[in-house]
Amino acid sequence: MISTNDFRPGITVEVDGEIWMVVEAQHVKPGKGSAFVRTRLKNVKTGAVLDRTFPAGERFPQAHVERREMQYLYSLGDQYFFMDTGTYDQIQLDRGQLGDATLYMKENCIVYVLMHEGTPIGVDLPNFVELEVVETEPGVKGDTATGGTKPARLETGAVVKVPLFVEAGDVIRVDTRTHQYLERV
Repeated sequence: MISTNDFRPGITVEVDGEIWMVVEAQHVKPGKGSAFVRTRLKNVKTGAVLDRTFPAGERFPQAHVERREMQYLYSLGDQYFFMDTGTYDQIQLDRGQLGDATLYMKENCIVYVLMHEGTPIGVDLPNFVELEVVETEPGVKGDTATGGTKPARLETGAVVKVPLFVEAGDVIRVDTRTHQYLERV
């Protein structure tokens, strides 16, 4: 059991029968009344984000989630296949378990598969990935005073906003947590 006073980003807990990862936790002691903990939780299985407030000191069972380094091999329909880089065992996850992670995975990339009690429940991507822009509108010369952006389709099918100078064929770095363009590589 873990107290809400011990909530830190990255800790996994069971709340209402679901496994949640603490993204943010803020301990608040108002001048009047009892202390509470304001949290932002992310569902490990579905990727849903929930803002919730708990009384300080409330206890929850801690969920032990193991992260295994695996290589993404390929997809077949809605099934995605991964190989453990140490034992060469293969597992499969469906699109529902992966959520937005499918937008940033390309074949042979390394991800961390999240396991709870021996069952794969999702993946944890690297914070930054480098992907090629396959389609975007051409930038208009002299149209940079406003610092505008345009949509760009990446090799994995994801669409992100990029600066006007980015062209098709460029390789860019994207933050997988915020789905934002960071820089051209």
